[in-house]
Amino acid sequence: MDQILNEIPVSCPDAEINGLLASIPESAKGASCSVRYNHNEELFLELGSAIVMPRFPIHHDIRETEPSGEYTAAIRELSGRLTELLPEVFRGLTYFFDPTEPLKPRFYKLYKVEDSIYLFLLRLDLIFRHFQGEVLEAGSNDVMPSYRTSRLYLDSEIIPLDSVGWEEGRARSFKVLQLVSDTWIGETGRGYLQHGIWMDNDLTKFFTKLVLPEGVRSYPYYPLFCRYKTICAQATPPSPDRRKKLLPLLHRAIAFLAPEMERIQASLKGRPFSDSLPEFVGLRKRIPASWREVLVGVTVRSYLNDRELKEYALEY
Repeated sequence: MDQILNEIPVSCPDAEINGLLASIPESAKGASCSVRYNHNEELFLELGSAIVMPRFPIHHDIRETEPSGEYTAAIRELSGRLTELLPEVFRGLTYFFDPTEPLKPRFYKLYKVEDSIYLFLLRLDLIFRHFQGEVLEAGSNDVMPSYRTSRLYLDSEIIPLDSVGWEEGRARSFKVLQLVSDTWIGETGRGYLQHGIWMDNDLTKFFTKLVLPEGVRSYPYYPLFCRYKTICAQATPPSPDRRKKLLPLLHRAIAFLAPEMERIQASLKGRPFSDSLPEFVGLRKRIPASWREVLVGVTVRSYLNDRELKEYALEY
């Protein structure tokens, strides 16, 4: 994504894959899966059955908007397996290739709420993680290994849009509705240990805590979060039903928070988020209880996996 233009370009949609996605029957039901996070807070679906990942070429010249024939064959093969295993997740979506991140294929769907447009963006993460799958065919410096896994890593986001760029009836770009002016706070450390500080994480906590029911602890699940200098929603599980339930919440939250954004950012410039911040307390009191209904019953359960690492299960 071009951070300067705040724009998501749509490169090289594949007619064969999109035809497959469009042909998924409304009645199709896939295997059961659960929503989880690993110890690094990475979101994944724990699948009811294992899936084989084909070998994908690792390198791609970002100046080339079209993928190689080898890549195209692999993504078509994988799309066939995923639509069979998770038809509800992929039904109605459109695939496109992103030359900047070939190992994170994109699928999207546009929604309209009143006069506002929202982008549902599903990004798969095909990178092999050690001890989380069985290697079937070894990789190299140029090609990913083929492996079997029961975990599908992904990002599942609903993003508010300012506009959609169309060309010959196809979406060619999505311009994000920028609500946050600047998340830069400053720097810490000295010399080679110096690094920047941003308030994105604190804004994420601010947005989420506003809409969570009283007493609910959702870490590492943040239904509303700060990314692309705006307010997004995390659609988990990434099903059509969950998206449609979260869309009204995101729409109301944006209308409510947009006029308050400068004051919220100013409150976090010199201190980390706390639910005792006067700005937070005042805004939470003004939010109707009905907004939180979609998050009632959400719980996060922590557990240790077979390698004694903490993971989290998101349950409804």
